Amino acid sequence: MTVTYLKRGKPENERSDDDAKVRSLVEATLRDIDTRGDAAVRDLSEKFDKFSPPAFRLSSSDIDALMQKVSTRDMEDIRFAQKQVRRFAEAQRASMTDIEIETLPGVILGHKNIPVQSVGCYIPGGKFPMVASAHMSVLTANVAGVPRIAAATPPFKGAPNPAVIAAMHLGGAHEIYVLGGIQAIGAMAIGTATIEPVHMLVGPGNAYVAEAKRQLFGRVGIDLFAGPTETMVIADDTVDAEICATDLLGQAEHGYNSPAVLLTNSRKLAEATIDEIARLLEILPTANTARVSWDDYGEVILCDTYDEMLGVANDIASEHVQVMTDRDDWFLENMHSYGALFLGPRTNVANGDKVIGTNHTLPTKKAGRYTGGLWVGKFLKTHSYQRIVTDEAATLVGEYGSRLCMLEGFVGHAEQCNVRVRRYGGRNVAYGAAAE
Repeated sequence: MTVTYLKRGKPENERSDDDAKVRSLVEATLRDIDTRGDAAVRDLSEKFDKFSPPAFRLSSSDIDALMQKVSTRDMEDIRFAQKQVRRFAEAQRASMTDIEIETLPGVILGHKNIPVQSVGCYIPGGKFPMVASAHMSVLTANVAGVPRIAAATPPFKGAPNPAVIAAMHLGGAHEIYVLGGIQAIGAMAIGTATIEPVHMLVGPGNAYVAEAKRQLFGRVGIDLFAGPTETMVIADDTVDAEICATDLLGQAEHGYNSPAVLLTNSRKLAEATIDEIARLLEILPTANTARVSWDDYGEVILCDTYDEMLGVANDIASEHVQVMTDRDDWFLENMHSYGALFLGPRTNVANGDKVIGTNHTLPTKKAGRYTGGLWVGKFLKTHSYQRIVTDEAATLVGEYGSRLCMLEGFVGHAEQCNVRVRRYGGRNVAYGAAAE
């Protein structure tokens, strides 16, 4: 296998050092929130966001006033995007059905899909007001039927961002808090005197938000490990450097640690893309951020064959994978580890992030190897139930159950089965006797 790196990002050991610093800070912060509650949350908000309102939760009148500040066009755009997300989420929900079957005469098994009862949705917004994240988490939870949806977003330039608040409200949030970062995640998961804890946390965020969710998993559920944005462009010579460079930098502008990878079998395209990125970084308004991500986390990988490209792509398991080749359907058929695929040059990650209808909260840090992204099913728990309705079935299953319990040495378990055999089958069995 011939794989050549024309550009590499930070070595793994340096990335691990960065992760260790984040882990330590998050652990101490969550401990403080657990100990001091609202006081800690307020101190953290003042420290990191320079924001200390009388109450972090917005009232109905606060929300109405903020929504009045959103232009008609912006409100129409938000409603259009939410309509697309809702349509796809509703189709996904309709695909998940409750079932009930009779596996043996008199033995009925089934499952029900039950919504998580309370969810905390985090909508990033300290650096960029992430309007779309409200659609992806709040609205999708609403479609799933979650009865309590709490949503938190940081202040933007010292105040709630009207468009973000409008999207949260229109999406169906029952509680809206203007809180950012670890303090928002910790408050929703741990709970304080003024914020009731939730059962599950969802939503993207920076490295600190992602780590807070990771440390809180178990105490609450989480959707997935959704850290800093990752993007990969898989391209051959059917496309040019401009579109590849644009797609890479379009995601690198998210933050200072957003990996962007070009995977190609064309040296000409690889070298031209590197040059085009250098040109665009001279004119891109967000170049101060995108340049750091590209310098530290950008990679250009040259392969000999499409099979090699496929293998590298599945190994990296990037969050966003933009495929622009002469065999896009082949990649769709054979890719197995990623967040979401964007197929063909007419498609792009920005459309998926903002408006097309699929969910933009996706697995990072190779989590695409074991989970997909956020979707309506993440808010539903599938619970099984059993019912035996005839004496004959109770006797038959009880006899098998008793013997299998004794096989494992569980006498008390076996007696649960035996008592049914005695009562409904008329057989006088003692401990383990049904195993005879």
